[in-house]
Amino acid sequence: MNKRENRSNPLIWVMGFLMAVFVAGCGSDGGGSAQPGVLAVSLTDAPACGFEAVNVTVSKVRVHQSDNASENAGGWTDITLNPPRPINLLDLNDPTKAPNFALANLGETPLEPGHYTQLRLVLEDNNGNNPTANWVVLEGDNPQDPTKRIPLETPSAIRSGIKLIHQFTVQSGQRVDLLLDFDACKSIVQTGNATYKLKPVIKVIPYALNGIEGFVHTNLLGNKVVVSAQLDGKIVRATVPNTQTGKFFLAHLAPDDYDVVITADDHATAVIAAVPVPTSTSVTIINTSGAPITLDGSTPHSIGGTVTLNPSSATDETVFVAAKQTLGSVPPLTVVTVKSQVAVPQIDPQTNLPTGDYQYALTLPIAAPSFWQYSASLPITLSPQAAVAGKYTVQASAAGYEPKSSLSPVDISGGDATSQDFTLTPTP
Repeated sequence: MNKRENRSNPLIWVMGFLMAVFVAGCGSDGGGSAQPGVLAVSLTDAPACGFEAVNVTVSKVRVHQSDNASENAGGWTDITLNPPRPINLLDLNDPTKAPNFALANLGETPLEPGHYTQLRLVLEDNNGNNPTANWVVLEGDNPQDPTKRIPLETPSAIRSGIKLIHQFTVQSGQRVDLLLDFDACKSIVQTGNATYKLKPVIKVIPYALNGIEGFVHTNLLGNKVVVSAQLDGKIVRATVPNTQTGKFFLAHLAPDDYDVVITADDHATAVIAAVPVPTSTSVTIINTSGAPITLDGSTPHSIGGTVTLNPSSATDETVFVAAKQTLGSVPPLTVVTVKSQVAVPQIDPQTNLPTGDYQYALTLPIAAPSFWQYSASLPITLSPQAAVAGKYTVQASAAGYEPKSSLSPVDISGGDATSQDFTLTPTP
C-alpha cells in the first residue's frame, strides 16, 4: 500500500453499525421566497462481532439551531416514531438488497432554512432492564428465543437524546445528505458477567452512494463471510454478502485506494490490493457474478491470551486485539487485518469490578492467503502467498494506551498458540 500521512483514524471494524441520516429538500421553486427543506432519516448497518442480534428501539431524531439548547428548550424540530420502532440492526447489514441498499426509513419532517448545530438520536430506555427496548443476543444463541436476549444498560443520555457532533446548513429548498456511522464494537461494552452497557459512539459523515462492488461464490455463504475495505491494515468499512446472490457492496468510502479482504470460517483469506475509489460518487467493480471470488478450504487454529492494562482504568475500556498478515512480494507490501475482536474483561468475583485483564481468542485459517494487485482487467486471478501461511502478527490496543504487537509472527500451522499476552501502558 502507499504510505499515507496525517490520516484521521478510520472506523475500526470488529463489529460495526451504520445509521444513514438524510437532510433532504426538494429544490427551489424559483419564486424567491424561502422554501423549507425536509429532514428524512433512514437506518442501515454493517456486521457486528460476537452477536446474532443487536436490537435498539428508536423513538425520535431531533435537530436544533443552538448547540446549547437543552432537551426541554423550544425550537426543536423532531421526527417522532409513534410507536417507537424496535430495529434489529443486523437485519440491515446487506447493502446489496433492493430498493434502498438496506435502509430502513424512519420518517421525515419539514425543516426551515438555516444553520443547525445540534443533532440528537433518541432511543427508548430499557425501563428497569426490560429487554424489550435495547438488547443483544450473543453469537451462537437463537435470537428468536426471548430467554437469550441480554438487556443493554442504557445511560440517561439515551432518554434525552445522544448528542452528535456535526453542523450543517439547509438553504431554501435544499437537499443535504448526512450519514451517521454507529460503531457497534465501541458502543457495546461488557461490564460484568453477561452484563452489557450501551455507550453509543456515532460519527457523522457526508453521505454519498459510492464504494466497491463484487461477488463471492454462493458456496461460501454458510460460512460467515465478511468483506472489508482497509487502509494500512485498519478496517474502514465491512459488510456481509447478499445471502442469495453473494453480491457485496462496500459503501460510503472516501476517495482512496483500498485493500479488499474476504474472510470466511474454515477458509483461507483472499486480498485484492489497492482497489481505487476515485471519487465520492464512483463505484469500482472488482468482479462479476459470472466469476465470483472463491476461497480455499482451511483448517482453523487459534491464537489466544490475556491483555493487561497497567495501570488498569477506573472506567470501562474497550480492548481490541487484531491478527494481521503482510502480503505481496515487492514493496510496497500490503498489511491487512484478517480478524479482530473485543477482548473480554475479567471480573473480580469479590468486588464485581474489572481486574484490568482482558482475554481474547482469535480463530484463524492456516492455509495460505490468496493475493491479487488490482487492475481494471477482469476476471481476477488470485495467487497463494505460501510464505505467510498460518503466520500472524498480533496487535493489542486500547484508547489512551500504547498499542503493542507480537515481536515476530505467531505461527499456528502446527496447532493453537496460547499465552500470547500483552501489557499495555498509558500513551506518553
